[in-house]
Amino acid sequence: MPSREQMWDKIPEQVDVVVVGGGITGAGIARDAARRGLSVALFDQNDIAFGTSSRSSKLIHGGLRYLESYEFSLVFESVTERRVVMELAPHLVNPLAFIFPVYQGSRRNLWMINAGMWLYDGLSLFRSPKTHRTLKPKEVADEEPMLKQEDLQGAPLYYDCSTDDSRLTLETVLDAAEQGATVVNWARVDAFTKDDRGRVSGVVVKNRRDGSLKEVLAHAVINATGPWTDEVLAMSGPRTGKVLRPTKGIHIVVAKDKLPVKHAVVLFHPTDDRVLFALPWGERTYVGTTDTDYDGAPGEEHATLADVDYLIEAANEHFPSHHISRDDVISTWAGLRPLIAPEPDAGEMSESKVSREHQIFVGEDGLITIAGGKLTTYRKMAKEAVDTAVQLLKLIDKLPQDLRSGQTFKFPLPGAVDWPADDDHDKVAAEVSKTAEGTLPDHVCRHLVDNYGMRAFEIAKRCVKDPAQRESIIEGRSEIMAQVDWGVEEELAASVADIMVRRTQIFFRDYDQGLQATDKVATRMATLIGWSAQEKQRHIDAYRAEVALSRRWRDELAGPLAKGPTAGASI
Repeated sequence: MPSREQMWDKIPEQVDVVVVGGGITGAGIARDAARRGLSVALFDQNDIAFGTSSRSSKLIHGGLRYLESYEFSLVFESVTERRVVMELAPHLVNPLAFIFPVYQGSRRNLWMINAGMWLYDGLSLFRSPKTHRTLKPKEVADEEPMLKQEDLQGAPLYYDCSTDDSRLTLETVLDAAEQGATVVNWARVDAFTKDDRGRVSGVVVKNRRDGSLKEVLAHAVINATGPWTDEVLAMSGPRTGKVLRPTKGIHIVVAKDKLPVKHAVVLFHPTDDRVLFALPWGERTYVGTTDTDYDGAPGEEHATLADVDYLIEAANEHFPSHHISRDDVISTWAGLRPLIAPEPDAGEMSESKVSREHQIFVGEDGLITIAGGKLTTYRKMAKEAVDTAVQLLKLIDKLPQDLRSGQTFKFPLPGAVDWPADDDHDKVAAEVSKTAEGTLPDHVCRHLVDNYGMRAFEIAKRCVKDPAQRESIIEGRSEIMAQVDWGVEEELAASVADIMVRRTQIFFRDYDQGLQATDKVATRMATLIGWSAQEKQRHIDAYRAEVALSRRWRDELAGPLAKGPTAGASI
């Protein structure tokens, strides 16, 4: 796998398809197009999965709540794709049990919820990880003893899946690269080039490390930039309205002992009845998400004090014996849903009512744009976008003769190649331990397997050869220095934040969000990439800004909100 710097150097002069945006949708498009035999270049102005695709609720799910608004086709599509993604990345997509408590006086009674559960299982053709069952109040107390018991009528227990959203995106991109795609992060598309008929014919790309420019010609260009969709469309030409109505969602992270849930628990907020979740996350628990309109710049969204208090209130309502406070919050993250704006004649609509469906449209200049949608359905969305590009290539007589079917449902992502059919993570971890010749603790081996799948064996081999690779990034945690080297050499990491936020989850999970290890990681990356002292310091400062942005809600406790440096501003 070429490094990010090598990818920049090998950018071709012309390709069949340029993909703008390295989130899950852009990654899926690049993978699908490359597997069909199209030449592909993907560019993102930040890191792979920098935006929404590392800031979601980290769930692969059918969207149970969409049944209430009769969006049956969306639920069917989602539960179908849930099964596909489970098979593509079983090391990253894992079954998760959800408990849905129903209390006396709820606007949804237990009978209605049970009917919805049967419909949910039916739409998945009864291929959910497990069929739901309904727990009586005493059974709920056995399963989740901290959950409020007063007025509890019962609770369906059903199954969806959890995932590491950024690593799912990353492995999708890596598979695209293995199929021949050129993938370059920290490379901003500054302009579109157009031919004498006014049709988009390529892009001008800026290297955010050194400011150099390259022009890439393309027969088709796809805008898959999520929250940046309208910004990219504006580069194509003047527009009268906006495609998106972005909404912000935030999550808070606390220690597991502060909120010890064993299942994902569905919460209804006591003030507005919005659906939220409390989710187990190893040694942590996270709660989310909010849903509020956002009109700021994408990438600068952050949790406010009101957001944090909103989630704390919901958690404390449902877990009265385990109240959490602001002081318990280890970290937050905020992301934007790139929702399609309703038609003007649709009337007033709350944020939660805006459709999660996606749309694909082609501009007069030939620019293909895909917007909206969900993490779960990314593969199908990507296929539809590439189908559109193929039709465009056919119209302009630029379709390659050897085009084939992508069949992206069929080929596992890199970490899932040769993954055991019984999906036994512990068994794979034991084999990794043998490969590491006993040099790695069991918890580290399991951590590597959960994050890298079968590629964990290659990391273990590095640890045998070089003791420095076995060193913990942070004392007492499972992440090791081999992950820094692997991130740079095999996973396109090009900044400290790339490692701390998206190649690992130190940013979210560590009590200090990894600040004590920033210099250590930066020093190793400087050696691997060849940063100057000034570049190294810039990366350290950029990561500190990322952490400061996630903690900005605390500034409101001390006084007026003071704007700090912008996270992700440069590498």
